Amino acid sequence: MTKKEIVKKISDRVSLTQLKTKEIVDLTFQAIIDTLESEGRIELRKFGVFEVRQRKARKARNPRTGEAVHVKSKNVVTFQPGKEMEEKVRTAKTVIVKRKTRKAKAKATATPALVPNGVPLESLPTDRLPTAVPNEGVPLKSR
Repeated sequence: MTKKEIVKKISDRVSLTQLKTKEIVDLTFQAIIDTLESEGRIELRKFGVFEVRQRKARKARNPRTGEAVHVKSKNVVTFQPGKEMEEKVRTAKTVIVKRKTRKAKAKATATPALVPNGVPLESLPTDRLPTAVPNEGVPLKSR
């Protein structure tokens, strides 16, 4: 669910315009951020607790080069759900939809590969797929 969908749902429920409701939602989110910045903790009864914690500095490794890298300490926001929320989520009958990763999204929105005459690879019989595009030198995956 997006912020826009939250605004629509609330505005329908309380009979306010979406513009006014969006302003209220934005002010609520900003109040949470401001409180976390100034006090480091905000407790919302029946919902949960947001808290700022400091993650320690650590040594990591660059996966490509294997080189040791120093990661500085930083502040992170944690969330601990309240009992009521946790119980409702635990007993919910909704189906959990897995998020697509960035790679999966990019692959899904990529334009189809074309062979030199402009025909999409998907429309060719699999026994006639080229292994390389002439003049390109980059092999295509065979199916």
